[in-house]
Amino acid sequence: MQSPSDSVYPAHWEADVVLRDGGTARIRPIAPDDAQRLVSFYEQVSDESKYYRFFAPYPRLSDRDVHRFTHHDYVDRVGLAATVGGEFIATVRYDRIDDRGRPAKEPGADQAEVAFLVQDAHQGRGVASALLEHIAAVARERGIRRFAAEVLPANTKMIKVFTDAGYTQQRTFEDGVVRLEFDLEPTEQSMAVMRGREQRAEARSVQRLLAPGSVAVIGTGRAPGGVGRSVLRNLLDSGYPGRVYAVNHAFPEGGALLDPEGVPGHRSVPEIPEPVDLAVLAVPAAQVPDVVRDCGEHGVRGLVILSSGYAESGPEGRERQRALLRQARSYGMRLIGPNAFGLVNTAPDVRLNASLAPQMPGAGRIGLFTQSGAIGIALLSGLHRRGPGDGSIAGISTFLSAGNRADLSGNDLLQYWYDDPATDVAILYLESIGDPRKFMRLARRTAAVKPVVVAKGARHTGTAPLGHTVPTVRIPDSTVSALMRQAGVIRVDTVTELIDAGLLLASQPLPDGPRVAILGNSESLALLTYDACLTEGLRPLRPHVLAAAATPEDFRTALSAALANGLCDAVVVTAIPWVGEEGVASPGEGADLAAALREAASSAAPAKPVTVVHLAMDALADALAAPPPSGDALTPSRNVPQPSHDASPSPGGATTRPHAPAPPEDATEAPQAPATAPSGTPDGNASPSPPTAPLIPAFPAAERAVRSLAQAVRYAKWRRDTADPGRVPEYEDIEEAAAGADIDRLLDELSRHADITRSVPLPAEDAHALLARYGIPVRPAHPAPDPDTAVRAAARLGYPVALKTTAPHLRHRPDLGGVRLDLTGEAELRRAYAELTDFLGKPEELRPVVQPMVPRGVDTVVRAAIDPAAGAVLSFGLAGAPSQLLGDTAHRLIPATDRDVAEQIRSIRTAPLLFGWRGSQPVDTAALEDLLLRVSRLVDDHPEVVGVDLEPVVVAAHGLAVLDATVRLARPPATTDLGPRRMPAY
Repeated sequence: MQSPSDSVYPAHWEADVVLRDGGTARIRPIAPDDAQRLVSFYEQVSDESKYYRFFAPYPRLSDRDVHRFTHHDYVDRVGLAATVGGEFIATVRYDRIDDRGRPAKEPGADQAEVAFLVQDAHQGRGVASALLEHIAAVARERGIRRFAAEVLPANTKMIKVFTDAGYTQQRTFEDGVVRLEFDLEPTEQSMAVMRGREQRAEARSVQRLLAPGSVAVIGTGRAPGGVGRSVLRNLLDSGYPGRVYAVNHAFPEGGALLDPEGVPGHRSVPEIPEPVDLAVLAVPAAQVPDVVRDCGEHGVRGLVILSSGYAESGPEGRERQRALLRQARSYGMRLIGPNAFGLVNTAPDVRLNASLAPQMPGAGRIGLFTQSGAIGIALLSGLHRRGPGDGSIAGISTFLSAGNRADLSGNDLLQYWYDDPATDVAILYLESIGDPRKFMRLARRTAAVKPVVVAKGARHTGTAPLGHTVPTVRIPDSTVSALMRQAGVIRVDTVTELIDAGLLLASQPLPDGPRVAILGNSESLALLTYDACLTEGLRPLRPHVLAAAATPEDFRTALSAALANGLCDAVVVTAIPWVGEEGVASPGEGADLAAALREAASSAAPAKPVTVVHLAMDALADALAAPPPSGDALTPSRNVPQPSHDASPSPGGATTRPHAPAPPEDATEAPQAPATAPSGTPDGNASPSPPTAPLIPAFPAAERAVRSLAQAVRYAKWRRDTADPGRVPEYEDIEEAAAGADIDRLLDELSRHADITRSVPLPAEDAHALLARYGIPVRPAHPAPDPDTAVRAAARLGYPVALKTTAPHLRHRPDLGGVRLDLTGEAELRRAYAELTDFLGKPEELRPVVQPMVPRGVDTVVRAAIDPAAGAVLSFGLAGAPSQLLGDTAHRLIPATDRDVAEQIRSIRTAPLLFGWRGSQPVDTAALEDLLLRVSRLVDDHPEVVGVDLEPVVVAAHGLAVLDATVRLARPPATTDLGPRRMPAY
């Protein structure tokens, strides 16, 4: 059944995956040169596991077995192996069978028998589940639609692997064997299971880096100074309780004790007599491969590579970076960097500062990820200025600066923060998005339980920064912004806005609406705030202006009244310094006013967000940002490993820093929601009341405060709206199977004279027929190369008709005079034809066509395109200048729901033209929404459809008409986010 081309080693099946315990493994096809690896692997499998695999004692593999298990045609017989350090830890294979369960010999067999074997030392790590995802994807690619597996009843672990996968299956019991059969078509449940496993595994891999039991700093100088010694000093000063080691090949043999740190020093990682969880590398790039090898062989779990000289330095450095990533993953290690700034965890029982930041940030509720070390410094410094110390308004839970982001990325942090109870707000500074499709999915899920604030650099250059080897995103930045809004992401433009939004969202409940009360002791400042609210689309109430000499008690009374007002959803307090009776400023004005505002905010029921705008009152801002005087710091206990408090010396000489054991693994398989959602409940309602003495953000400018509040208002509305996300409707008149057959036939025809790995436009007749399968009729357009042909076409269609040119330089340009409408007879048609050819060119240049007239309406354009990185995008706008000149286009990710498309057509600036602007007749927006949903379904059902362009679509008072359509096809590339989980490789 196989063809010679199919027997070529399928390199695209290779993938790196994160396992349940946070480690990594490589999955790849088994090849003939794996014979010795297979034998070595089998020797390390227990007799019980061998018995479960072969249903009989099978102590060793024969030469025939080894040959059979390492030689595959990669079509009817396929074997995959999971490897760590180049050695097998698990295998899976399938053999195509016929209806009687025998090896298939005839074409058309779509069933295969599948079997697994996992080394005992690696059972329970989720290896079999990952292998099942990949072998199922391989089988679907090779035309197999169903798996069968025979399992002994006592082999409960393997039965659970199959039953938990989420596929539709049948189970029978015969002759003492459980037979499982299941369809390989992904189901909603199987996708949910796969993504739930992915989230837990990737979150666990990040947790292992953030809460290590021991850290080795490699490249620690013998004298104070230098990068390595600085990181070691920062690590010790942070109060990290785990074991710490210094490594430098120049240290004396037998080890040394660094002075004055008192840390044991070793010449290499293998000389450390105890396990090392995290290694920080501060050595030249040329030495990194040897150090990584030592770390991998010693069992190090994760690496932070501060060294530069990689992709940011040019092509040679890019290859060096790729080799580094391959090497780290071959040992199952996660990698931060290279060219990284480091990571921080402020949990009270971890206190990890494995970074170049000289000062340990205060503990708080903000999670922070940056790709740039410089921006990381700016963010940490800015947060420190706004609220230093543990429990302040600007405290962070975790910080990670990934540098070139060869491995660990913002996606991994989103997986971790999703259910991290210590993080209320996720802040990310991104210069590139390696996997935008996955980022949008993870951001949307995380935003449903806590705010995600993003600033993106390199927005207008169209290229990734040096060091970031990522796929090129072809869609414009405006489209990326629209997709982020759809995913609930709060996108900002500057580092200052990142901090402003983060402080407000981390300290205040979400507002129930856009109504804002304004109060303060300055009318001018109140009016500035009022104007800023209108600019941001909020609904400010009339400002309540207090006397210039208003006391803290006056402020407390006014704020309490505003919060109790059911007509307001948030309050902005404005304040300027006041003067006492003696003509001098009150010495305690900042602390006194802060206490009064906190008292009023804490007593509000329900809780509402409060923010402060001040002029020249830094003491007020500091007092509002500081933890309550009672010491009730707002840093609840973290779900992190609890360190052992055994202070006995370790064998390696590491003083009294005890080992922090790993938390227990999550044994469940179904995806779980976070235990808490501190910034608001998942349905979008306001959070529970804040602590007794809440932290309140203060801003030196009204515009900054109001902009942050407006972002919170829009985010809260998104949360409420997503409680009912809509649905993708089913259509009885859609012919999905017939459309699929048409697409296969058309691709086969196109492949004879075109490269179908690139998009190829369909002939008009075929495009219209394909669209008709999805209930999208295109009005006929008859070529008219001469006046007589035009007259005959009009006679067939019936008058009135339209005559228009289709030349590329005149398409969709009625302003150039290439369209004549409402031609009611032959004489008008011939006159119009003569005018076109006289003024615009010869018929062969103009390519005129005749179309039937349709009811007048609004000309719109509907498009769908597949970006190789961002995925399928549905776009809508008004035809002509609004979309082409002004960029007034709305975008949504496919598949779009009925709610998505309803919001989409209303979100463009020119939407009033659809709804009766200035007395015009409203058009049939229901028909327009239906069209958008059908286009979305077509592209979602058939990934070969890489482009659809409907222009113009004339939307009338009743119904619509598609006057022209283009469809492009291509063989779809592997869509990693829709297939089996895998780590990105750039």
